[in-house]
Amino acid sequence: MTMIPNPLLKKLGLADNDRVAIIHTDDIGMCQASVEAFADLNEVGIISSGAVMVPCPWFLHAADYARQHAKVDLGVHLTLTSEWKTYRWGPVSTRDPASGMVDEDGYFHHLSEPAQEHGDPTAVELELTAQVERALKAGVVPTHVDTHMGSVAHPKFMGIYVRLAMKFHLPPMIFRLDEAGWRAAGLQAEFAKMAAALIQQLEGSGLPLLDVLGGMHLDTDENRLERTMQAFSDLQPGITHFIIHPSKDTPELRAITPDWRCRAADYQNFMNEKLRQHIQKIGVHIIGYRALKELMPVA
Repeated sequence: MTMIPNPLLKKLGLADNDRVAIIHTDDIGMCQASVEAFADLNEVGIISSGAVMVPCPWFLHAADYARQHAKVDLGVHLTLTSEWKTYRWGPVSTRDPASGMVDEDGYFHHLSEPAQEHGDPTAVELELTAQVERALKAGVVPTHVDTHMGSVAHPKFMGIYVRLAMKFHLPPMIFRLDEAGWRAAGLQAEFAKMAAALIQQLEGSGLPLLDVLGGMHLDTDENRLERTMQAFSDLQPGITHFIIHPSKDTPELRAITPDWRCRAADYQNFMNEKLRQHIQKIGVHIIGYRALKELMPVA
């Protein structure tokens, strides 16, 4: 449910019917296991990008890795939620309840819906800006911005997200869906119409946009390698942001999240030469966000 072929494909030297994937590691810095997995996968070379969660406890470890690996393709995973039960984080800019960004315990809300409902747009813009600035100050050279748990995908925050991308000259994770596509993605009719109009405006201005959100759900680790291979085989023409959440299997990871088996399996699978060979065999082109950053319009 996208529009005409993505104009980025020709700019990247590809054909309109080519299948392209950004293999994207989410949640880097959420815990130690996520950083260690990303480091291994970045050196093996199957993944092509990732994004760091600035408010999280292991952000500094991720930033240290980025400083030592100047060519790493690492974005800022803009964070307004803190989903786990006993392992939490909160804003870097303020802990003022008036911001609407924190729950009764002083952390980010667990889910996107209360974050969207209660978050004051002015406070949210300050917070997201502070997250990018903190990454820059720590020595991360971001290649893009995206959103943890889709929390910026709301009428209150989308303008902020786009302004932030333009301010820091970073491609945002935004999908070039038409009105029907946004409704199918779960947006209400009024917002779907607004989102479709915004997409046309952004693409007209030359902002690099994506076609499809794909990836591996954190549902079950059963037959996960085979299902991952099938997911790549099923990719459609255009540019897919393909999300994975790889982490090493550690006691910390097991204590944080019940879906640790899926995360550990993603780490193992994307270290697996069999998966690399499959992606090459089926002809999916792998790019990172750095390629899109180079296509950002000049301010």
